[in-house]
Amino acid sequence: MRLLLAALTTCLALAAPARAAEPLKTLHYAFRVAETGFDPPRLSDIYSRTVTAHIFESPYTFDPLARPARLVPLIAAGPPEISADFKTFTIKLRSGIYFADDPAFKGRKREVTAADFVYSIKRFADPATNAQGWSSYEDQGIVGLGELREQVLKSRKPFPYDTEIEGLRALDRYTIQVKTHGPRPRLVEAIFAGNDLYGAVAREVVEFYGDRIMEHPVGTGPFMLKEWRRSSQMVFERNPGYRERFYEAQPAADDKEAQAIYAKFKGRRIPMIDRIVVDVIEADQPRWLAFLNGQHDFIERVPESFITQAAPGGRIAPNLAKRGMHAVFTVAPDMTLTCFNMEDPIVGGMTPDKVALRRALSLAFDVNKEISSARRGQGMPAQAPILPNTSGYDPAFKSEMSDYDPARARALLDMYGYVDRDGDGWRDMPDGSPLVLTRNTQSDALSRALDELWDQALRAIGIKLQLKVQQWPENLKAAQAGNYQMWPVGSTAASPDGQEALQRLYGPYSGTQNLPRFKDARFDALYDRMQALPDGPERDALFKEAKRIAVAYMPYKVHAHRIVTDIEQPAMTGFYRPLFWLDFWQFVDIDPAKQPVH
Repeated sequence: MRLLLAALTTCLALAAPARAAEPLKTLHYAFRVAETGFDPPRLSDIYSRTVTAHIFESPYTFDPLARPARLVPLIAAGPPEISADFKTFTIKLRSGIYFADDPAFKGRKREVTAADFVYSIKRFADPATNAQGWSSYEDQGIVGLGELREQVLKSRKPFPYDTEIEGLRALDRYTIQVKTHGPRPRLVEAIFAGNDLYGAVAREVVEFYGDRIMEHPVGTGPFMLKEWRRSSQMVFERNPGYRERFYEAQPAADDKEAQAIYAKFKGRRIPMIDRIVVDVIEADQPRWLAFLNGQHDFIERVPESFITQAAPGGRIAPNLAKRGMHAVFTVAPDMTLTCFNMEDPIVGGMTPDKVALRRALSLAFDVNKEISSARRGQGMPAQAPILPNTSGYDPAFKSEMSDYDPARARALLDMYGYVDRDGDGWRDMPDGSPLVLTRNTQSDALSRALDELWDQALRAIGIKLQLKVQQWPENLKAAQAGNYQMWPVGSTAASPDGQEALQRLYGPYSGTQNLPRFKDARFDALYDRMQALPDGPERDALFKEAKRIAVAYMPYKVHAHRIVTDIEQPAMTGFYRPLFWLDFWQFVDIDPAKQPVH
């Protein structure tokens, strides 16, 4: 009887269909520029930081749907305690949050603690890391941190990570305390909100991987790096040990799109997808075709050269809408810039003739033509180096930054001795040497279109232009080393504070945030005063003065604030472009049934 029952059970088991495994929810999309690596202190580019924003976590983050931006706890247990004089900040962390499993932890679960944030901040101060984001911490004037960094610079000894300083302490396992020399009303949003740069890094991981730390990001976030083919493809998977976290937001009552997203996802456990495959496709056409052909579920920033096909007149094209695609349009808190190297013997310097040259170059360039032709209408002229949706931005502020006046440009050049001395049709320097400008650039379609506009503009005023074509990471290295003359770059806000953008002109940050190496004592004094003031009329007046100095000396030609168009395939839902943060993978969903076979 037992044999008969056993045989019957076996037959039933064989007859029952095997339960199919749930298909992996995989998001496929592309970066338009290659990444540089994944160690937060060493990063400045937006693409690498997009990756680290999903791997690391800071104490606070931003509500994914709230506009204007709203700060919310992430690892923090609640709001910070802030002293009345804005000089002492105490943050309690939640217990039971763990780093992703990694060989560096030797098989042990590793909880994130206050000491990890103290260590992570000190890494930005360590000169050996050459931290691109050190300026954000230096701005806050943390008691003892800058002084410790100066000691290390003078002694040339290794950074003493175990040295306690008054202004940065772990009061207990879960409590961080920061003290500053002066009032810093916006400290929390400046250095404790932003997973990309300000997330916790474990000391064991840094010491375990050493020089290879750029290849091994290990954080507490929802995703982990699984594969990396440099400048080609990155694969990420859901962190299997990620804590229970649910979709919460407070969209504005009149924001229909955000309200619809929230209605769909409220209370869902995040992340909702399992895997992300990011290709690097720098050329616009293959990136656009990969999206149209269904190889990618999402196109982040539709290339300007295809915007009339994708979204003519600011609405998704009917043929794409019929395929079930959805477009998201955003006035980005960003700006496009041309940097002039202020230490270059031709375009640099603060003397009247050098200032006149830069202002002439700015006046010769037609920003409106750039927006209408190269950018296909995806932007609006910028008047100063302050970003939309941030403090200090005033839509009524007008300057010569966006003026197009080649006659005035030629008059300025004539006035200061930039004339054709040898009759070859090109202007020369006041000392008679050739006036030839070099623009560092890239090989993508947009860069080529902008290069052509610059060439036309400078030819019209008698100045010869030559191009130096390199990949973006090489151009960044050249700019940081001061080995360039002109270079186009973009800047995106990481917080609602407009002063962050002014770091690009602050003298002490020359060579890092301040790529032109602009140095002006009046500007620096304004910047320092602004740090201590709460938002209000007095600070707004300082913003206006700082903008006027930036326009007058023109270390940057500020071109445009971009309008960004992103499009989802039918399989993807939930994207709502971040403003001051970069993480969104955990807030979107994928329906594998609607995906073509990859």
